Amino acid sequence: MRDKNAMGKAKGKAKEATGKLTGDRRMEAEGKTDQAKAKAKDALDAAGDRAKGAKDSMTDGDGR
Repeated sequence: MRDKNAMGKAKGKAKEATGKLTGDRRMEAEGKTDQAKAKAKDALDAAGDRAKGAKDSMTDGDGR
């Protein structure tokens, strides 16, 4: 999932840069929004990974 989030960040950066170059404030804002969404998804994925790790450390690791 992180690869998809990295693609979202890259897409957002490209949109933002294009918007800056062309003077299109809407595209620039969309780019910033895309980057923020990808960053939020990264944080959510990381929290899920930490929760899974905490659960695994409280059990014997096989989900029981």
